[in-house]
Amino acid sequence: MYLMTTQSSLLNNNTLAFIALSNEYCQALESARESERIPFVENMLRLLPRIYISATDLQLNQFLAEDAYLEGRLDEDFYDSVRRSVENLLGPDDTYLEVFEEDMKYSDTPIAASVSEGLADIFQVMYNLLDAIRDMPEEVVLSALVAVKDDFESYWSRVLCNVLRALNHIRYTSTTADE
Repeated sequence: MYLMTTQSSLLNNNTLAFIALSNEYCQALESARESERIPFVENMLRLLPRIYISATDLQLNQFLAEDAYLEGRLDEDFYDSVRRSVENLLGPDDTYLEVFEEDMKYSDTPIAASVSEGLADIFQVMYNLLDAIRDMPEEVVLSALVAVKDDFESYWSRVLCNVLRALNHIRYTSTTADE
């Protein structure tokens, strides 16, 4: 993807870095089927904190628009294909106990979550962003970034942090046979 960065550009280094990380993340998940377990987990452990920081650093307040909306462009079959690839790669380690689920307060039983589903949910956001901004004017790109930032604050930042915790557990409790 090529975006111009001129002196008058509305896009700054933070937004360009976020877009680049989104692209790198999508490529990593799309190629999960060909990956090995531990290198994939290590790559996610490098990417996810950078994505979190980059999303947090997006300074888009001056571009806030009430109608900022990112259309869902990822079809369900592709989403499920990505999710299944990660699920197959992680095997039984795909499931972890979710402790920050709102319903947990009212439950006597643990609530299970899925690393693959969390990663696929983040993939969906990134994929939709990249697809929406391809060859679009800066104003459209900024509007899409505002929508992603709003969604980050209300939903996928929590998913990212929870998945990061589960991936950290996989990485540092894996057997030597995995390595």
